Amino acid sequence: MTERLFAPCPRGLESALAAELAELGAHGVTATDGGVGCSGDEALIYRVNLESRLASRILLGIGECAYRTAEDIYRGARALPWPLMFERRRTIRVAVAAVRSPLPSIDFVTLRVKDAVCDAFRNATGERPDVDTRIPDVRIHVFLDASRASFYLDTSGEPLFKRGWRTSEVDAPLRENLAAGILRIAGWTPGTALLDPMCGGGTFLLEAAAASLNIAPGTQRGFGFERLSRYDAALWRTVRAAAEAKRRPALALPIYGSDRDPRAVGATRRAFQRAGLDGVATLDRADILAVEAPAAEGIMVFNPPYGVRIGEQAELAALYPRLGDRLKQRFAGWRCFVFTADTRLPKLIGLKPARRTPLFNGAIECRLYEFAIVSGSMRGRRANGPAAQ
Repeated sequence: MTERLFAPCPRGLESALAAELAELGAHGVTATDGGVGCSGDEALIYRVNLESRLASRILLGIGECAYRTAEDIYRGARALPWPLMFERRRTIRVAVAAVRSPLPSIDFVTLRVKDAVCDAFRNATGERPDVDTRIPDVRIHVFLDASRASFYLDTSGEPLFKRGWRTSEVDAPLRENLAAGILRIAGWTPGTALLDPMCGGGTFLLEAAAASLNIAPGTQRGFGFERLSRYDAALWRTVRAAAEAKRRPALALPIYGSDRDPRAVGATRRAFQRAGLDGVATLDRADILAVEAPAAEGIMVFNPPYGVRIGEQAELAALYPRLGDRLKQRFAGWRCFVFTADTRLPKLIGLKPARRTPLFNGAIECRLYEFAIVSGSMRGRRANGPAAQ
């Protein structure tokens, strides 16, 4: 049976996610603001949950209705066969999002959808499911536009960027699916040297290593579809076995990371160990201004602090010019990608961006700046004429 699906993702990654879902076998792929719609069968639902590196969730469309009031949405939700979708013993959570909705209270809509689900169970079984807003068994999503309400079951459970191999030992402001999307936009491919000189929790490095070895990002976690009545355990075993068969043996890769904070390097090393990838990447403690190019050419990518803490603005303003000089001196032949919300970066670093890609890290509007590093100053090269430029 072909199902209607929607995959949310970080804003700015919609086109990349659409391409990825098509590669995984989805049909009717359509990118929209904040995600990608597509269709596929039960096996595809399992596969994209297990193997998508860019999606935040995989939502299964179960119905929609026109509305003018919250009571219209209640009636639309009440008409759906909830007791056939999951067992009464499962805890639930309802989340509502809206764009241009005329209704004054999203919280009230959330309450009425919850009431509709519970009333359907009470009518069918005499009992209602419990609500758990923290770690529910079943997540129900409702999206409102100006006149229609769409209802979805969350087949992922916990967000898909939670791979299961990283903990919160150090600040990690970059989610895994955003990091994977940045690598894709940068044009990095397995086998290309990759360096993150501000590795923090190691997000870029882990995503690159997993992609290089064909490790499905959902290998070490569970999913929401396992708690739905439609769950097919035999099919899930088949999908997992197919993904595992593509996995390559862990070996040393041209992936390099460093950070001046020893806690960050230690946290990254332990994350690689939890992922079963100990020794795959080269990790060192080093200041970004002391790092040497580990290969003749490659891709550097990093996510510097945004300068939101007291003192960081001045510190970054002093760092960027020195960093620009260091890149020109030591990284000729490399392409450097800097992901930041700090719009001062291009001016301060003294390099002209070859590309600026708008991306959102949560609600924070950022840019992915690409710099093609050449020896000497860009001003000097421009003076040599169009060919040199």
